Amino acid sequence: MKFTVAIDGPAAAGKGTISRAVAERFGFAHLDTGALYRAVGVKGGDPVEAANTLAPADLARDDLRSLEAGQAASKVAVIPEVRAALLEFQRKFAAQEGGAVLDGRDIGTVICPEAEVKLFVTASAEVRAHRRWLEVGGDEAKVLAEVRERDERDMNRADAPLKPAPDAVLIDTSEMSIDEAVARACAEITARLPA
Repeated sequence: MKFTVAIDGPAAAGKGTISRAVAERFGFAHLDTGALYRAVGVKGGDPVEAANTLAPADLARDDLRSLEAGQAASKVAVIPEVRAALLEFQRKFAAQEGGAVLDGRDIGTVICPEAEVKLFVTASAEVRAHRRWLEVGGDEAKVLAEVRERDERDMNRADAPLKPAPDAVLIDTSEMSIDEAVARACAEITARLPA
C-alpha cells in the first residue's frame, strides 16, 4: 500500500513530534525533510554540491537540531538548485510501499501535492519560540526574533514558500498538548485510510 501523509508548518510548531508519533502509530516510514536542508547547510561549501552529494552520515550529525543549523537550512532552502537536488529523493521516499510520513515546509504544496493526507501544523510565533528556547536555551527574546526572521524568509521565498496546501487540514497547536495534537492528526489519517 502506498499512502502519503504530508505534514507542513513553521519551525517549532510540533510537526516533527506529530510526524514521528503518526509514523510509529501507523507503521509508516518517516522523513524529516528539514534534516536534509539542515545537513546541506551545516555541511558548508557550495550548497548545490552539498545537496548533490548528501550522504547518510550527513543526516546523522549531532548538530542538526541547533539554532545555527536551522538558520543555515533556511538560507540554503531558498536556492532553487538545492531544492531541485533534494526533490527526487523526497518523492521516492514518499512513494515507498507501506506508507510514508514526510514533514517539512512544502510537502503538501510541492513535494507530494497528491498526498492522501495533508496537515498544516502551526502555532503562534511566541509559543513556537518558547518551545525552541526550551529545546536549545539561550536568550528567549533572541530566539523569538530568529523564529520571526525565519518565518519571514520561509514564507516569502520565491521557490516553494511555506504555506498550507488549499486542501490541508489546519492544526493549531498553540493551546494543545502533544497528545491532543497527535490524536487530531491520527483522526484525520484514520478517516482517509483505505478500508
